[in-house]
Parts: sequence; C-alpha cells; structure tokens
Amino acid sequence: MMHRPRIAIFTDTFHEVNGVALTCRQFAAHAAAKGAPFLRVHPGAHTRTFREGAQSVCELAASPLSIRFEADLCFDLRFLRHKALLRAQLEQFQPDWIHVTSPGHISILGVILAHELGIPLAASWHTNVHQFGARRLANLLSFLPGGLPAAAAEHAEFAILKLITRYYRIARLLFAPNPELCQMLTARTGKPVHPMHRGVDLDLYRPRPETRSPSGPLTIGYVGRLTPEKNLRLLAALHSALGLRGIPVRFLIVGQGSEEAWLRANIPSAELPGVLRGEALARAYASMDIFAFPSQTDTYGNVVQEAKACGVPVVVTSGGGPKYLVQHGVDGLITSTDAEFVAAIILLAQDHSLRSRLAQAAFSAAQSLSWGAVFTSVYQAYAGTASTDAHTALRPSPVLTHSGRTPRDAA
Repeated sequence: MMHRPRIAIFTDTFHEVNGVALTCRQFAAHAAAKGAPFLRVHPGAHTRTFREGAQSVCELAASPLSIRFEADLCFDLRFLRHKALLRAQLEQFQPDWIHVTSPGHISILGVILAHELGIPLAASWHTNVHQFGARRLANLLSFLPGGLPAAAAEHAEFAILKLITRYYRIARLLFAPNPELCQMLTARTGKPVHPMHRGVDLDLYRPRPETRSPSGPLTIGYVGRLTPEKNLRLLAALHSALGLRGIPVRFLIVGQGSEEAWLRANIPSAELPGVLRGEALARAYASMDIFAFPSQTDTYGNVVQEAKACGVPVVVTSGGGPKYLVQHGVDGLITSTDAEFVAAIILLAQDHSLRSRLAQAAFSAAQSLSWGAVFTSVYQAYAGTASTDAHTALRPSPVLTHSGRTPRDAA
C-alpha cells in the first residue's frame, strides 16, 4: 500500500463555483476516502478552525481592506494577520508537504510558512493569470485609439508571466493541467512539473434524454464565469450568424460575472439562470445540443469534460488547455479563429448526423475520466520527489513547537 504523506493545502478558492475550487474539493474528498491526513486552508465567511470528519479545516475571512476581482474572489491586503493562527495549525498537523494553488493571499501565506518552518512546498498552476490580466486591461483601455490597448495588454501579459513564474520557482514540486503549461513551467523554472489533470463525476454528469425536446429549437450552451477573458461576446456574433441563416436556437448561458448585463442586452433571447450546482447543473448540460466554449485562456476546461460526459458535442478554440480534451472531428471541433468558431457551430447546427456522431463519441471518451486516478498520480509525485537524494539532503528537521518539542513528541 502506498504511503500517503500529510498534505496541507492552501487555496484561495474552495466553496466557490470555478475549476480551481472544484479540483480542491475533489482533492479533499479523495484524501478523505483514502484516509490520508489532510489540512485545508481556504476562504470562509468567518475565521475559524474545525474538524470535518477526519480532516482539519481552517477558514479565513477577508478583511474590509481587500481588492475584489470578482464577487467571490479577492486579495486581502491584511492577510498576514492570519499567520500566527496558521503557524499553530501547521505545528499541530505536522505536514510532509504544503501545497499552494495560486499567487493569491492564502497561497502566499502557505509559501511564507513553508519557508519559515522548513516544510517542502508544492504548487499547482490552475489559472493563466497573465492572460486574464492582459484581457481585462485591454477591456479597460478600449477607449484608447489604435493599437494602444493591445500593446498595453501585451506588455502587461509579459510582465505578469515573469512575476508568476518567479513565484512558482520557489516550490520544490510543480503541477500543471496540460502539456503546454508543463513545458512552459519546466523551461521557466527548471523544476520537475507533473501533470495534474481533472476528472468527472460520471454518476452526476450523464445523458438525460428527457431534458431535450425534439420539436424545440436547438440549444447552444455555455457554462463558466461570465467574464471578459472567456471571450463571451463571440456568442452574440454567433447568435446573429445563426439568425441570418434562419436557424432557430436557444442560448443557455450558465454562470455569473461582469459580462452578464452585456450578454442580456445583446442576446435578448438567451436564458441566463445564474450559477447552477449539482443536479440542476447536470440537467442543464444534458439539455444542450452543442456546448460552445469560446475561451482562449483556460488552462484546462472542466466544463468541457462535464459537457462531454452528458453526451454533448463541444466546440473549443485552439488557445489554452481545452484543445487537449477534444479529438477534432471525433468528439468535438477545435477552431483557430472567431470566424472558424462560428462556422463550426453553424455546421453542427445544420448537420444532425454529424452532431449525433460527435455526441456519442463525447460520451464514450468521458467514461475513462476519474478523479481517483488524478489524485493517485499526485500522491505518486509527492512520494517520488520525497524519495530523491536531493530531497533527503534538504529535508529539514521536524517543525518545532514553541516549547521545543514536536507536536508528535508532545502527544
């Protein structure tokens, strides 16, 4: 039986609706199922520590001095006030690894404490922050003439990427969700980078024929954040193109974010139910005839896998990680430009036979996905790194309590 190290995960999102939070919840669930020691540190409505089953949990409330990026995502400028509490939690838990998930304030606390306490640090890349920042800057500067917004965005993307890769270079062990990012991080950090893919809950996400009406309009769906970096304004162009061809469609756009008002104004017939979870989300996927994911910045694309598991053909772009989840012409289509994206969905809308073939292949491909396999490989990476000569040479002394004894000695 594989020894499972004691993991303390520091993540800036856990309860929220996004791919990082979903992955962290599944990580915790896997550890619980395997009886592996696990400490969770993440945001919460109140600062508190408690037990959830066999797991230790520390939730940290944001202060009024927080920079808010989304309704549920912020950077707390007063994050260091939590340091003493977390140090005590770590001294009690005695982790073999601290694992951080972002350059957010909670993950930064994990990095600081790993350094101070001599605990090996692992970091997983989940979000292309450099691309998100560049897209949002270009959006903010759209009033400027000529190519100034694009030039500013390009400069910002380069600068942000340089800073973030310096941050990830601190870790001993790195994880990334797709081959492109694994190669980039290896080149920029010189550290080993292991794949950390995503799984699907196949009991929840499955075809549900009763959700579709054979006589109704075609349903084109999207699930995810409604934010500028998702390239959602392309859906309005798609809506117009389908209308010009007389193809009756229903747009089902699930999620929330700053683009919601724009989408409502520019796609008046679209249904925007907000954030859906669990059974309601699974039924929404299953009601779709085509899943349209125009983002060029996602590192993975959990929603693409969930749509496929529900037997829905997908159309994605060649930017970012979703392209690695699709076999072009087999279970979906990969497009290189906005025009190709629109043309691909029009093709599927008009060709029922192709749509049906891709839908069946999408469902079949999703059946091989498993969260258990994902985290088994993560634990193997911890163990493999811990067993190297370099790790043995660098392994610090056990974390000491203020009394000079380790918590295990004191127990």
